[in-house]
Amino acid sequence: MNSKRFKKLKEKIKDSKAEPIEKLLPELKKNCTTKFNESLDLSFQINNKQKKSEINIRTIVNLPGGTGKKVKVAVVCEENKAQEAKEAGADIVGSDEFIEKIKGGELNFEKLICTPSMMIKLSKLGKVLGPKGLMPNPKLGSVSENIKEAVTNAKSGQVEIRNDKDGNIGVSIGKKSFHDDQLLKNYHAILEALEKEKSNNTLKGDLIKNTFATSSMGVSYKVKLGKSI
Repeated sequence: MNSKRFKKLKEKIKDSKAEPIEKLLPELKKNCTTKFNESLDLSFQINNKQKKSEINIRTIVNLPGGTGKKVKVAVVCEENKAQEAKEAGADIVGSDEFIEKIKGGELNFEKLICTPSMMIKLSKLGKVLGPKGLMPNPKLGSVSENIKEAVTNAKSGQVEIRNDKDGNIGVSIGKKSFHDDQLLKNYHAILEALEKEKSNNTLKGDLIKNTFATSSMGVSYKVKLGKSI
């Protein structure tokens, strides 16, 4: 059953129409009536049903306004790069011994980064890392010789954009406590990434069918994108 708080929020948007994100942000924040610092999230419905094949989106975006989340980053690298990883802010750094721990199911991190030579060893752990979405990927910047840059990006506001089997993409643009300018910068960075993905895919028509915005414990508002993507 929905709470009284949630029912009141639903009443507020019963007859609402699609609005630009700039107009929706104040409403989204008003709906953050819980005691914790709620996330403000976007949900995109993509036009993934094509005649020849489905559209699969998977990329990363560096959010200029940050995410407001602390990400626990682990690095698998050679010993001569370990200090570089630690100085960049990696929470866990290791080599072969760490790989054995991962193999045993020790996955106490949220992001895994490795060097190309270590990726050869990690690739054998697909059954362990794959289901958790932790397998490093060169396209996503998590397989790199530049460990410092990879760790810094992961720590400072990098998010992954990926559609599910039903063609939905969910991504956060920040927290209730963020200034509107931060949220808008993150929002536009995500749209730019999606526009780039559209040009990289053979797609007829628009990539995005519908866009919705909500807070963690709030209700959804339909977003007017302002331009075709």
